[in-house]
Amino acid sequence: LASFSDFNEALNEVNKSQFGLQAGVFTRDIYKVQKAWDTLDVGGVVIGDVPSWRVDHMPYGGVKESGLGREGIRFAIEDMTEVRLLVIRDHG
Repeated sequence: LASFSDFNEALNEVNKSQFGLQAGVFTRDIYKVQKAWDTLDVGGVVIGDVPSWRVDHMPYGGVKESGLGREGIRFAIEDMTEVRLLVIRDHG
């Protein structure tokens, strides 16, 4: 843990990490929420709770050295699905 008196400095410190799974930001300031969303290089930003909070239907995953894809129902189905295409031209 590290304390910061400057919000931008804290965001920059997070981005220096080689990891980028999720970030938790505790604030009631909507401008800081937007700044965190725009600035942080992470897979997800959770406002008002720990970064490990999740539910099954939300995409959970990261970027950088934490970037191995996403978890969640939709992403599990996509991983187990082979996308195919059939085109039939009707010249009749």
